Amino acid sequence: MLDLLKTFTGCPVGALHQLVLPHVTLILYPSADSVVILDASTLDLVRVLIFGEIYPGTQHLNQTISCVAVDSAMKVIVASMDTHIAAWSLSGNNTWRIHSSISLQDGDSVTALDCRSGLLSVGSQNGLSVYTLILENDLLTWSKKWEARVATPSLAKFAPTLAFIATTSHHDDLVRLYSTTSGRLVQGIPHPRPVTDLMWRFSQASRSDDPALYTITSDSTLRIFLPVIDAPHRLQLHASLDLFSSLPFLVAARLGSHPRKSTVVWLDKEVVRRTIKAVLASATEDASPQFKRLREIDEEGWDLFVRALGDGSMLVSAVANIDRRPPTLIRQFALSHTSLNVLSQVPSHLYLFPHPDVTSLTMVTSTPLTTFEVSPLAFFDGQSAGLHLHAKGLDRLPHEESKIRRLVRTPAGRGVAVVRADGGEVWQVIEGGSQLARGRRWSNADHVVVLDGGKLLATYSSETSVLTLHSEPISTLTVPSITDLFSAPSKTAHECIVGLTSDSSIVYIYIDSKPNLTLCLHSQNNLSLAQPPKLIIPVDPMSWSRDSSLEEHDTLLSISDDGELSFWIAEEGTSAGWRCTGKVKTGRKNFSLASCSSAKKSVLVVRLPDGEELTIWDSKESEFASGLEHRRIFSTSEHINDLDWTSTPDNQSILAVGFTHHVELLCQQRKTYFNDDPAWAICWKVDIRNYISCPIRDSIWLANGSFLIAAGHQLFLFGQTALQKDQEPLFQHIARHNGPLEDYHPQMLLQCLLWGKVELVKQIIIALSLAVKAIYEDPTQDFHWNAFPVEQYLRSQYTISASCFKDSGIIFSENIYRTSNLQNDETVFSRHMVETLIEQLETRPLPHLTPNEHAHLLVLIQTTLEIEEQSRALDANGLRYVISMRSFYILNRRVTSDPSSPRSNGAIPRSTGWRERLRYRDMIWAFHSESQELLLSTSTAACNGRMLWSDARALGVFIWLSSAESLRAHMEVIARNEYMAGDNRDPTACSLFYFALGKVKLVHGLWKQAAWHREQAITLNFLANDFTQPKWKTAALKNAYALLGKQRFEYAAAFFLLGGSLKDAVHVCLRHLSDFQLAIALARVVEGGSDGPVLRDVLQNTVIPTAFREGNRWLGSWAFWTLNRRDFAVRILVTPLRDIADALDIQVAEIGEPHYDDPSLALLFSQLRSKTLQTAKGTSEISGRSEFNFVLQIARVFCRMGCHALALDLARSWSFERPSISVPAPTEPPPTSSATLRRSFALDPKLRRRPSIMIDMDVASPASTRSVSPNRSLIKVPIQETIKEESDLIARKAGLGSLLKSAKQDVQVPEFSMDSFSFV
Repeated sequence: MLDLLKTFTGCPVGALHQLVLPHVTLILYPSADSVVILDASTLDLVRVLIFGEIYPGTQHLNQTISCVAVDSAMKVIVASMDTHIAAWSLSGNNTWRIHSSISLQDGDSVTALDCRSGLLSVGSQNGLSVYTLILENDLLTWSKKWEARVATPSLAKFAPTLAFIATTSHHDDLVRLYSTTSGRLVQGIPHPRPVTDLMWRFSQASRSDDPALYTITSDSTLRIFLPVIDAPHRLQLHASLDLFSSLPFLVAARLGSHPRKSTVVWLDKEVVRRTIKAVLASATEDASPQFKRLREIDEEGWDLFVRALGDGSMLVSAVANIDRRPPTLIRQFALSHTSLNVLSQVPSHLYLFPHPDVTSLTMVTSTPLTTFEVSPLAFFDGQSAGLHLHAKGLDRLPHEESKIRRLVRTPAGRGVAVVRADGGEVWQVIEGGSQLARGRRWSNADHVVVLDGGKLLATYSSETSVLTLHSEPISTLTVPSITDLFSAPSKTAHECIVGLTSDSSIVYIYIDSKPNLTLCLHSQNNLSLAQPPKLIIPVDPMSWSRDSSLEEHDTLLSISDDGELSFWIAEEGTSAGWRCTGKVKTGRKNFSLASCSSAKKSVLVVRLPDGEELTIWDSKESEFASGLEHRRIFSTSEHINDLDWTSTPDNQSILAVGFTHHVELLCQQRKTYFNDDPAWAICWKVDIRNYISCPIRDSIWLANGSFLIAAGHQLFLFGQTALQKDQEPLFQHIARHNGPLEDYHPQMLLQCLLWGKVELVKQIIIALSLAVKAIYEDPTQDFHWNAFPVEQYLRSQYTISASCFKDSGIIFSENIYRTSNLQNDETVFSRHMVETLIEQLETRPLPHLTPNEHAHLLVLIQTTLEIEEQSRALDANGLRYVISMRSFYILNRRVTSDPSSPRSNGAIPRSTGWRERLRYRDMIWAFHSESQELLLSTSTAACNGRMLWSDARALGVFIWLSSAESLRAHMEVIARNEYMAGDNRDPTACSLFYFALGKVKLVHGLWKQAAWHREQAITLNFLANDFTQPKWKTAALKNAYALLGKQRFEYAAAFFLLGGSLKDAVHVCLRHLSDFQLAIALARVVEGGSDGPVLRDVLQNTVIPTAFREGNRWLGSWAFWTLNRRDFAVRILVTPLRDIADALDIQVAEIGEPHYDDPSLALLFSQLRSKTLQTAKGTSEISGRSEFNFVLQIARVFCRMGCHALALDLARSWSFERPSISVPAPTEPPPTSSATLRRSFALDPKLRRRPSIMIDMDVASPASTRSVSPNRSLIKVPIQETIKEESDLIARKAGLGSLLKSAKQDVQVPEFSMDSFSFV
């Protein structure tokens, strides 16, 4: 996903500090108000410690940290700023926490710090003091041990024994030694020049109380001070290493009498010895001079010193016998000297640290900050190959420690301007987005734009109203007062500049290249809006700015006070200004932030009393989509500070939502039939709290998916490089979650099955079987899939052919193609092949499928097999129902099965995807099927032959079953199964259904067998009465109300039926049982059909309002069809629900979201629109433009689902049926032979017989004018009268009248005559 690739934390000014840990060495340096901690071997950022964490009042004082000290034993870092001292400690989980703090007297600024083993020496303006660490009230505090008035220390260092403190001062050239216990001055050591650094040497080979002191003066001379034999507490000079005493004569002669600056450093003896021992231990041969030298260094125990010379070479000197007594035997000599230019420049500081590889060392130089990997074998032999450059920082620039205010990028994100409190600088994106290169700077400006990938810079000054292009030569342009400035892509050689003025006018500026770069004012216009917009922002050009096509793209987005979004494009070449390309009404007011992506996805942030609302809108607003795609409420603790868009190479938008310390990346999610996931979801979270505690000042997308965050004065560059094996690059992740699906994906298979492409699905399963078999037989192989050609999705009559297998990457020999060996189970869709494939997939799931998707894949494979085995007896809608029904039961069975099944090996979690019922969509397919009896038997078989009411409700049987006789018969089956379901044979379980069937005596007989029931006696006496008499009907109703009081609702409904009150029984089902399906079942059975008053009341007052409230067009279409309002049954599939509600005489209180997100809506609409006269009437109420937009919406839904090939197939094959009137042709065609006539009917669509249309409405019947029987010589080709799009709705209604008349005429069928046909 996104990993931290690079940090820009500033260049160190002074010395570095180190903290050596068991597995890593950290280097530290102060930078402005922070302490930067880096990994010494890689210069990777570990942590930035902010002084304001401990002293918040210093955050806005523009002060810097003056001193830093490290206590390696306690892992404590101490830093000072003015009179304040702050300390952090490293905890066990590698987290830096606040340790403690000290504040000195006002005016007593800290000048030097050192910390060792719980002791803290503080040098200040007033002198030197020592503190000890104590625990007081469970808090770590510093207690002052002593204080001495001395010359202001510039350096203070504890001796390894903690007996002395060595200090230096800028006021003299003395090194002073103080007693740690008392603060008494022990010794003052004069130097000929100012002392720039000092260090204590401690060796285990010498006595513990005999440390040595090394000092370095301004001339890079290192002096060695050792204890006096008779006075071990005093130090005396024993050796000095200046530049010329260390150099060979020839090298010294080459440098001359005034050599350039050099740097000398002592190499920690223990670190060097440990590394040399590791090298010698790992050596296979040790006869070479290099190995002999290392062994000599180890055995002799020399102290080594490295000096960096002005010519870029490095000199290693050795001092022998420092640990010997007496120290008069000390000698020094040059050990090795590298070639020239090993270092690009002479560093101010040089350090040698342990390396993660024990056979290597890490050398860090500053400035600039550079790290090398040192090979001891080659380095101490003077070879330049001994240094390997690993990482290098940037040179220090003025104002680089100034706070960052904001970031401004080029349109394509290939350059970015970092705007600081004091000017700023431009950076260019290089190395594929993994690195930034620093460019030109500017000092003061109110607005900045960066152009041409960071090569050009333009600044605007409000004081002079001058726009300056920083080119060669500089170009200026006086413009009106600008409130905002940004760059935009242009078709010219250079990007253009757009400025917004205080009066909402837009200044459009372009750059002329001839003869020199010159700023030119193109136009200054206002947007053609009725009222000035509240906000004008640029449309993010990250996607199309990399596209060289001439297609027009929006440049600006304006937002009105009432939340209307308007998109604008510049009219280049004219002075007309800006043209509006679209609008979206959001209804949002009081928004605080807004942004628009390349794909015209807009995001608004609106402040609410309880937080902030973030909404994402699509620009494609229509009657089928409000434009709202996502809505999320953030609490008041999560304040949104920033919004920014980028785009993937396939133009998918990614939104970065910036908060105080983290950024959430939102991407669009693929729509699925399997889960109700939101349209947008968080795909990644970038959190900088592990690196820095500063709030994020700004964040911005750059080219190639890189993401730049500014916090404090530091920059953090994140990129798509996947550093972990279980991760994938961000763009690849987005494409997998929202791009086109693979052919075998369960969602693609399901849609193909629903749209009748069963043969294609079978072919995909066969190809999948072969691909899975390959990895199953050889587990070392990765799964590989060759996509099916798009053309295979566009075939209307799909057949399996050998070429299809070739296209899918499945290679067969010519013999196989020629003989079509269909007996091979590997290439034939069969039960054996399917069972083998499912077993293999259970063992090794496919990559990149979620557990839920994998479960659905197995379900659909098994469902396809079952469909294949009984497809000949079902119509298309019946197949769709069976697909959904089989999938429903198989998936639920998998969910409830044992997850430790030996077939699954625990690889696939089963606790996903449970559903209580089929979707109404699936029920409606069965409702419009002509194979309902077969569907009923199939459904019963799916319930193991014993369908209970819960099963009937889950399958919607009493919604889709049409035959009144079948309804009664099946309710009796359910009643019997309910009675037989329990071990006790409870008559109350089936009473409701038997009473609906009027079988009171049967229930009475069942009660006779319920001797165990405590209500048997009273119920038998009661049921023995004649319930056709009013007296006993009233008694049954009284019992029903009593049962309601006892909350026995189902039994109460049964007694309402017994009392002859169907309406009350239905009311109980609706109000108390919340089961409108049960109410419908009772009403249809009791009333004996679908036109009874109680059923109509349920449909009108419960089902239709529910459909409108939930936006369920399927349920609404079924209800209208049942009410014999089939025109509305068609219209509700396409027409906005509000328009339908306004046209109804039914009260609709609430209308939900318009759910046009189901492609099957188009499938049902195509079936119903010309099925009956009523549906034709309803279709005529839908304009051609609405139907066109509806098809586009469904195609977009297909794309949102990842089924792009099906979207293309829909747009390619959809037939826009228009109202037509058949009129006689002006002339008769020439006689046609019967053979030609038959071929014409077979080939010419105009001559094919139109499908029959059912008469379901009254039509005035004129006198019949048809002849008794047809005559082939009078057959005329009908001329289709096409209605123009203008006045489309009126024309379609006019065409409907002719259609009704012709339909009525078609009813009068003439007598059959064999003479009307000719046979050859």
